[in-house]
Amino acid sequence: MERHRVVVYPPPSEGGGRRVCLDCQDLGIAYDLRDLMEFLRRAGLDPDSIYLDDELFDWRSAGPTIW
Repeated sequence: MERHRVVVYPPPSEGGGRRVCLDCQDLGIAYDLRDLMEFLRRAGLDPDSIYLDDELFDWRSAGPTIW
């Protein structure tokens, strides 16, 4: 199984939200977990197989509860 790396940058951006990158590709700014999962789905990952505490994620400065 191919491993990806998702970086969720520190919150918030000026308008709120957090920048999300997958394997160095900018996916956009997520304002909540639904946005994050939608970005990953559009990038080809299966949201049902994604766990927020997985090593796949690099949560910068704050975990998945801070948006």
